[in-house]
This record gives sequence, structure tokens and C-alpha cells, in this order.
Amino acid sequence: MEKENNKHQNYEILNLIGYGLAKFNNLFINQFGFKTKKSFFEYFVSLGIAETTSVVKNRMDLFDPFFDNNRKGWWQKGDTYIHRKVLIDSLFGSENIIGYSNIVKLYLKENYKLDETTLVVKPIIKSRFRKLQETGLEAELYFMNNFNSISIFENGKLEDARLYGDGYDFQINVNDKFYLSEIKGIKSRKGRFRMTENEYKKALEYKNDYLITVVLNMSDSPRLLTIANPTKNLSFKKIENVSRVSVEYHLEKEIN
Repeated sequence: MEKENNKHQNYEILNLIGYGLAKFNNLFINQFGFKTKKSFFEYFVSLGIAETTSVVKNRMDLFDPFFDNNRKGWWQKGDTYIHRKVLIDSLFGSENIIGYSNIVKLYLKENYKLDETTLVVKPIIKSRFRKLQETGLEAELYFMNNFNSISIFENGKLEDARLYGDGYDFQINVNDKFYLSEIKGIKSRKGRFRMTENEYKKALEYKNDYLITVVLNMSDSPRLLTIANPTKNLSFKKIENVSRVSVEYHLEKEIN
């Protein structure tokens, strides 16, 4: 199994490639001018995206169980990696083979200097493409699909508040009680996050009814960590950004 030693560097593009291979099979490699998977895999090794061809194949194996393509792939892992498919589905799931291949080519053009002067990509796809490279959306999607596994939210109903920008992402209604949850994503097994001034004030206002939910280890097998009343239970350092006229609260110690 792939160890993903360089997952932080090439995580997004390897997932895009694996998804494309699993969903479109040989039609995907044909869009890049290749006739065999072997030559296709070797191409990404030559670009420095993967150290060996097995790294690319393993990423295909990872996505194979989620598509009806007559390949089992890493079926024994169950839904361990389905969050990666959910993220790409949410951004590019409606694209046909040409549209999806152009997204991968856009990534290669912007990050690996691929010469694609005739590449045409719609502005909204470029916006979704930028969203792919942020941890926020992936963490939010993971939470939306798994929040009921958190004991305090069990049997709760989720209300999406992200568009309101009011210092929390979701309200979870559990019987006659409600909780506010702000979602933070960390790619590794431990790390820090920051709170905006708005989030910090909301946490002060709602205390134990306000929870930070951290999605840890997003680059591999995510797990959820909830912190109730974060302004009381965690230590933050106030950082004022004069140029942007903003205030943020940075977590002083890593959580795990």
C-alpha cells in the first residue's frame, strides 16, 4: 500500500488522477495522448508527481471501489477514503471526460508548467479548482457526512449556516437543544488552527453550546475531535493584522 510520504505536496493532484482513472478508465488516459496505463503512469513519474508508477496505480486502486469499473481496488478498506471522492464529486462530479481532464490539465499547467496554451476552462471551474486546494471545504464535507458519529450530535439534525458568515458553520439541533459548530481541518495527525474575531466572540457568547470540530489527519484517514467552549478550554494568542484591519486568535499549542 502507498505510504504517501509526499502526500502534503502532491495530495490534490494524485487524488484527481486516481479519481479520473477509476471513473473514466482508458478514456481518461487517452485525453492525455496515451494508449496504455503504464505509459500514463510513467508520465507522472517524469513530472516528479510520483516517485514510482506504483504510487499512481495505488491512487487508482484507492478510488476503484467507489466506481462500477470491474476493478475491486482497495475494497478491503471500506469507506476509509471515501471523503476524497466526496470532495471531488462536490466540485467536479458533473463534468464529462473532456471537462474533467481539462481540470487535471489546469492543475498541471499551474503547478508543473505543462504547456497547455489552448486549454479552455470555464471561470466557475477555476473557482472550484481553487477551492480544492483549501482544507476548509473538505473538512466541512467530512463533518456533514459524519457528524452523527459524534456522541453529542447523535440523532441531531444539521442546519448549514456557512453562507451567513456569523462565526459558526453549522447548527446541530438535538431534541430541544442546539449546538453551534465551527469546522477546522488539519491535514496531519496534529496541528494548530486559528479563530477569527467573529468566531471567538460567538464562542464567548454561547460557551458550552459552541464547539470547534477539528477534522484531523485529513490527508490519510480523518478523525473528528470536538472541543466545547474553546475560549475557556484552549489557549489562544490574539494577533492583530494592521494591514488587513482584522483580529485572529491563534492556538498556542498543537492538538492531537
